Amino acid sequence: MFRPLSVFIGTRYTQARRRTLFVSFISLTSMIGLALGVSVMILVLSVMNGFDHEMRTRVLGMIPHATVQSPTPIDDWPALAARLEQHPEVSVTAPFIQAQGLLTYQGAVQKTLVNAIDPEAERSVSIIDDYFIEGNLEALEPGAFGILIGDRAARALGVGVGDLVTFVAPEVIVTPAGMFPRMKRFTVQGIFHVGAGEIDGFVAVAHVQDLARLQRWRVDQVQGLRLRLDDLFQAPRIARDLAVELGDTYFARDWTRSHGNLYQAIRMEKTMIGLLLLLIVAVAAFNIISTLVMVVTDKRGDIAILRTLGATPGQVMGIFMVQGTVIGVVGTLIGGALGVVAALNVSRGVAALERLLGHQFLSADVYFIDYLPSRLMVDDVLLVCLSALLLSFFATLYPAWRAARVQPAEALRYE
Repeated sequence: MFRPLSVFIGTRYTQARRRTLFVSFISLTSMIGLALGVSVMILVLSVMNGFDHEMRTRVLGMIPHATVQSPTPIDDWPALAARLEQHPEVSVTAPFIQAQGLLTYQGAVQKTLVNAIDPEAERSVSIIDDYFIEGNLEALEPGAFGILIGDRAARALGVGVGDLVTFVAPEVIVTPAGMFPRMKRFTVQGIFHVGAGEIDGFVAVAHVQDLARLQRWRVDQVQGLRLRLDDLFQAPRIARDLAVELGDTYFARDWTRSHGNLYQAIRMEKTMIGLLLLLIVAVAAFNIISTLVMVVTDKRGDIAILRTLGATPGQVMGIFMVQGTVIGVVGTLIGGALGVVAALNVSRGVAALERLLGHQFLSADVYFIDYLPSRLMVDDVLLVCLSALLLSFFATLYPAWRAARVQPAEALRYE
């Protein structure tokens, strides 16, 4: 099979020979370094993509994309909901009332944010119905004063389904006998696990009519409406538009005010970590320079003979570019394959290691999720591999140029 001279000799130089065993060993280490750099970069980017995805689907799936509220209870909220849903970028709305306070049970105390919702409407704006360990949204019936809590809160309080917990509001009731805190007993009707520590530990769900009674409102009054948007990243603009459209009676908020900093931090970390890991790949790729410089020094006699036999400087340069490119291609392919396999299995591997050691690496007390996510994206794999190949190619230029400048007479003088 016919092969160009540069390809034929360049590929042979990558194979080990007894006389050039050390040079071939250096080539092998360059290849391994490049493979490790590529694989680690793919793995870390996949983990960052996993955090980004979990932030979107779980945390931002539980909190509203935007809310429209009023300083006073809203009476005719169905008319307001119909008006809001006429906006082309608002897909659906749901009523809510929020109240902060404490949940107590047999001396145990847990701070909480109670989201009072309409169970039927909540499914359209929240993903909570997909993450119940026990119970469901149907368990919330008006007048029954049921409550749904996260598994972290349930463990902290030591309660299960059917237990009675006391909600203590940060308000007092003035009576002739003195001032007393406003309290109400709720029955635990369900326990959920979203996987986000902040939600599983400090968010509870009740029926909107029950909390309206606790607030001494009419049962048809609500605090505001939750909005689900077609594009959650347009939430700040849509919230501003709605606030202007509705006037001073209502005000609008969006998710970026409560969780925007966290999401932006994840995106920035992905960018910065990607750049730092690219430097690691660059160091591994530029090891090819030292490898090829050693090869050129070792092969000066061979280069001189080729030149006397009629090889052009371009062909000599091509020989060493082929050798460096082969190292880069093989290292990149091995690293890409290892990175893809690692990214697809890192979540299960870390979970198995946690079970084996009996220690949780990602605690919900510290991180916003309690497991290591990974989401492999083809675009990232292609970008990493292409970057490694380009760096490897550029690393071959200087040694190949030096090889092409070897003068046959000078090289053979002392042979």
